Amino acid sequence: MSREGRGRHTRPAAPAPGDHGAAAVEMALVLPLLLLLLFGIIDFGRALNAQITLTEAAREGARATAMGLDGRARVTSAAGTVTVDSLQISSCAGNTGADAVVRVSHSFRPVTPVGSLMSFFGGRSDGSFPIVARGVMPCVG
Repeated sequence: MSREGRGRHTRPAAPAPGDHGAAAVEMALVLPLLLLLLFGIIDFGRALNAQITLTEAAREGARATAMGLDGRARVTSAAGTVTVDSLQISSCAGNTGADAVVRVSHSFRPVTPVGSLMSFFGGRSDGSFPIVARGVMPCVG
């Protein structure tokens, strides 16, 4: 290496006179989109958890109903913290060839500001979103 190349440090270029507020403006434009994305991820995860819980509760209720047990109590206990808004059970009633069908619904309410956008994607006017699960089990004699 030559002597001229050693020890030379280059300074970063100074911003142009009109660029002083550009970073703040860019952040003001991008931050709401990033927050919306973050809030959407949080509420999507909560909604997915509620869907999985309701599906498991519907299966448990259908299994209990098919065996001649109390399906309502099984659904309520399996749902845990997810509130069951409506519950429909079609029992076997001694019909061995039939299926026990349990339909469970829940009104999911987001905890983030994304709830106001839910009405654009099939949500209700109050910001809630319906989640429905169905469980089917063959009846045993």
